[in-house]
Amino acid sequence: MSTQTLPKTPAEIRKLIRHNQFNSVTGGVAPGYVQANLAILPRDVAFDFLLFCQRNPRPCPLLEVIEPGQFEPKITSPGADIRTDIPRYRVFRDGQMVDEVTDLKDLWREDLVSFLLGCSFTFESAMVDANIPLYHWETGKNVAMWRTNIPTTPAGIFSGPMVVSMRPIHQEKVVRAVQVTSRFPGAHGAPVHIGDPQTLGIQDINKPHYGDAAPFSEGQVPVFWACGVTPQAVALQSKPSLMITHAPGHMFITDMRDTDLAAL
Repeated sequence: MSTQTLPKTPAEIRKLIRHNQFNSVTGGVAPGYVQANLAILPRDVAFDFLLFCQRNPRPCPLLEVIEPGQFEPKITSPGADIRTDIPRYRVFRDGQMVDEVTDLKDLWREDLVSFLLGCSFTFESAMVDANIPLYHWETGKNVAMWRTNIPTTPAGIFSGPMVVSMRPIHQEKVVRAVQVTSRFPGAHGAPVHIGDPQTLGIQDINKPHYGDAAPFSEGQVPVFWACGVTPQAVALQSKPSLMITHAPGHMFITDMRDTDLAAL
């Protein structure tokens, strides 16, 4: 099902996802509504992760924390089910990704705490409105993402590298892209780097660690934002007994409007 034929409201799209009728990337889906990253952890390490998010607000801006065993995000999307309403989930055990699934009902436990984190897909509608083309919107691809040499600030058991997403932006529109995205600190905010990818430890701009490569047209430069896939890189290094996340690019679509996160 293409994004053009999808319903426009988050609740209708979540219903399709819940019934396994849509399991693709969500970039460009439900424009104008906030999308969120997901991290689910056992209660015994949940406080460490909460502290990690507070110390690393650029890659991990908190939108909602769902109490142990609960699966309804009552603040951002009343009536939704965090176990079923994301197109794809990833399961990490002891530092290894062991599975990718389309729902969590068989994995659910009463001690699991869920974290919804801001996502850069949220500010993309504003970028398009500002006449800044986005390759992955136009082609139905996933945004390109990399693990970097930027360390996060450790908290408890959690530490690891920041992940970034990248969008090719024409050099004449870079300043405007910074202005537009800076208004969304709850969705990673302004870029963390513009230009040479090797500064971030990225050796090949055509080989992302997550998502799809994006070609460059003449006059375009790479622009990098902090990314909510960072917890997945942290899981590989920190090795919690269990962490469940969204699959990169397969986000939770909330009922919040983009403007709810926009700074004045």
